[in-house]
Amino acid sequence: MKIRHALIALAGMTLLASPAFAGPTWTFGPEDQGLLKLDYKGQFQLNYRDEGAGPNRDEDAMEFNFRRNRLALMGAWEKNFSLYVQTEYNSDNNFGPIALSDGNNSDFRILDATLRFKLNEYANIWLGKFKYGFTRENLESCEDPLTLDRSLFIRTPYTGTRDDGVSLWGNVMDGKVQYRVDVMNGRNDSLSSPKSELRYTARAHLSLLDAENGYGYKGTYMGSKKVFTVGAAYQMESDIAYQNTVAQTGAVDYKAWTVDLFTEIPVEGLGTFTASGAYVDYDLDDAYQGITSDAGVSGLNGEKNGYYVKAGYMLPGLPLQFFGRYENWSFAELNNIIDQEITWYGGGANYYLRGQNLKLTMELSKTDFDKSGADSEDFTTLTTQMQLIF
Repeated sequence: MKIRHALIALAGMTLLASPAFAGPTWTFGPEDQGLLKLDYKGQFQLNYRDEGAGPNRDEDAMEFNFRRNRLALMGAWEKNFSLYVQTEYNSDNNFGPIALSDGNNSDFRILDATLRFKLNEYANIWLGKFKYGFTRENLESCEDPLTLDRSLFIRTPYTGTRDDGVSLWGNVMDGKVQYRVDVMNGRNDSLSSPKSELRYTARAHLSLLDAENGYGYKGTYMGSKKVFTVGAAYQMESDIAYQNTVAQTGAVDYKAWTVDLFTEIPVEGLGTFTASGAYVDYDLDDAYQGITSDAGVSGLNGEKNGYYVKAGYMLPGLPLQFFGRYENWSFAELNNIIDQEITWYGGGANYYLRGQNLKLTMELSKTDFDKSGADSEDFTTLTTQMQLIF
């Protein structure tokens, strides 16, 4: 009986959408109906950039750092309830997306804290802090990417990669169609915004081959699935910021939309081919044109639009995967430059020593600015990363 209940609870762990289940597991409760599991996920890097250091910002820079350093606790009670709590230690990282800094930003925080209820075969409700369901890129597992990491420029305004709220999501038509609807905080800054409104997101995708039916995605399935998925999403939040923060006038709304495509096809004897891309538009009603507009409407995570494309090839019979990525983004205002444009391109390889649980990645990338200026000079970055999941 205990074994049967443990197996039921273990099936419930599939709700956790974790990339690996290698850590220690404990049973608890009457007849061992519950399970708890602990795992560690780390990405240790050596970064090099050919400029940005020194008083004139024209010297090379090099540093070791953790990109991610996480402990996760997962739990399940039979098959309809689970929880996920994840902490993260951010190390003193000097390498920003477009400029170097002096770092000194180390902290330890709760990254995720989610209660997960499976209502039936077609509907799940998640409550707490977790990834919002807008772009595929943000929803791809941090430990299962195709390239070194997700896009540096795809984050939504006034939030990080996670938000607090509730999500209803599920799969229909044998998992070929997935829907999700989120209601979350968005800008959680009631004194500075015109009104304290919630952020609403709707997303759907269609899988024409093997289903992608979890809450998150993977950047590569390493040839284990044959996938062709198209998705789209819309996000909005009313009265998010002022055009004039001094007079507190000119309230603006936030609206965003995206479309994306992902495919991975393993071909026997030839290897595995992967390709994906997306376009995203973030609109803040041109609030950056205000004389004293809110800082969040411009900059790296302000009003912008752009796209990425990426591709990969994994050799047959050898755990070596080559990849490349190209991105182009137009920013309303970035580093005091109006209508700035960034082109980012790079390539590298993953060598899977023990699947995603132990992986070595190298990536060389170039960041080009359309208009030069302070913190807006072209640069090249080389990153070597070891990933461990235990």
